[in-house]
Amino acid sequence: MKLKDGFILQKIGGQCVVIPTAEDMDLNKMIKLNETGAFLWGLMEKETDEETLVCSLLAEYEVDEATARRCVESFVGKLREHGLFA
Repeated sequence: MKLKDGFILQKIGGQCVVIPTAEDMDLNKMIKLNETGAFLWGLMEKETDEETLVCSLLAEYEVDEATARRCVESFVGKLREHGLFA
């Protein structure tokens, strides 16, 4: 899975925000991400899979595998719900 083109992750006032960059995108649809979401978003800018995301969370954060897996499944589910995959 890979994110659609046309979005950029920026840090604005200490907050991680995904901003649509394509001309036809609605700027009112900016997405605020927490630190973990921003970490996952960065990994998903290139082709990856859920297992790689889980392993990356385990390597980056002090979290158990079940929590990492739930986090990834939830995040991927929300992105899929909003049609953000290429």
